[in-house]
Amino acid sequence: MENENKIIEVAKRTIEIESAAIAHLASLVDREFAQAVNYIFNSNGRVIITGIGKSANIATKIVATLNSTGTPAIFMHAADAIHGDLGIIKDEDIVICISKSGNTPEIKVLVPLIKARKNTLIAICANKDSFLGTESDFMLNAYVEKEACPNNLAPTTSTTAQLVIGDALAVSLLELRGFSSTDFAKFHPGGSLGKKLYLRVSDITSANEKPQVAPNTNLKDVILEISKSMLGVTVVIENKTIVGIITDGDLRRMLTETDSLNGLTAKDIMSTNPKTISNNAMAIEAVELMETNEITQLIAQDQGEYKGVVHIHNLIKEGVI
Repeated sequence: MENENKIIEVAKRTIEIESAAIAHLASLVDREFAQAVNYIFNSNGRVIITGIGKSANIATKIVATLNSTGTPAIFMHAADAIHGDLGIIKDEDIVICISKSGNTPEIKVLVPLIKARKNTLIAICANKDSFLGTESDFMLNAYVEKEACPNNLAPTTSTTAQLVIGDALAVSLLELRGFSSTDFAKFHPGGSLGKKLYLRVSDITSANEKPQVAPNTNLKDVILEISKSMLGVTVVIENKTIVGIITDGDLRRMLTETDSLNGLTAKDIMSTNPKTISNNAMAIEAVELMETNEITQLIAQDQGEYKGVVHIHNLIKEGVI
């Protein structure tokens, strides 16, 4: 128990130190930050982000965030840059260099090379009086008072601050670009976030069986149709019009309420006025409609024409839920 209490104490202290440092960053955002954002926004080049050690790891995450929100970005490791990777940089590219101290040997070698190419250099640094801070065209202050590490050595608070500055940069650019949810979906077509933005009901129904029976279909054939589709449901169609739905639940209720099954047909056990959704609707709308009505299937239709069934399991499989 004593050991557990110590762990909880250390964890809370770490979070408190880092959260205080992040809160302080807001006071360091100034006109130079805004000028750097505007410069990137108005540039025709890409953003090349570089760093060494843990700062390099942070750089890769910022690159990913920028790329996914409409700002083309590439990671370049500072050590590799001075051994040939400088060729990544094109004339109009902007270089962002991340370093807590701004005085590491690799940075002192790399910065003059970037300046010699006449590329604009933006620093994300905790020391504005450092070599990197004074040589950069724009200095984004990521100052932290101390690391969360009790020895004040392991990069913890400082890398968190770098990450937050990168997010602030990316979100500022996102808003300037008017980057919409539709744009976001274009960059995330394979993930669950993207699917929520582009997957339609028709994408699901087109791959499903299309179970249907007539009102006078006998009970045995109704059960066979429900079993065949593996959707736990069949739609009742009369004169090409949706008149009802029969689910597994309807069958169970019928068995508990009816003594004789002889002569029963679909119209005797179907639920009328079933919940429907446009076949062209977004899949996420189907999720919301199911949750609101506490159901697991919806009938997809297009101007009254039956198009298929979407089941909650389809939505889970696609990652929409």
